[in-house]
Amino acid sequence: MGIIRSSFTFLTGTVCGIYIAQNYNVPNIKTLGRCAASTAKQLEEKYRKPPKTKDDV
Repeated sequence: MGIIRSSFTFLTGTVCGIYIAQNYNVPNIKTLGRCAASTAKQLEEKYRKPPKTKDDV
């Protein structure tokens, strides 16, 4: 009984996902991820602490 219930949930989610992807303008997740990583990298480089020198010790 458990495998039928979980299969039904999985298939329902798959069918709904396919319908939404075909009929609505869904953003590309890979592109959004790359953009977010690039922005985070730029922010990290901008606000990075300067490296310590021998005089700072």
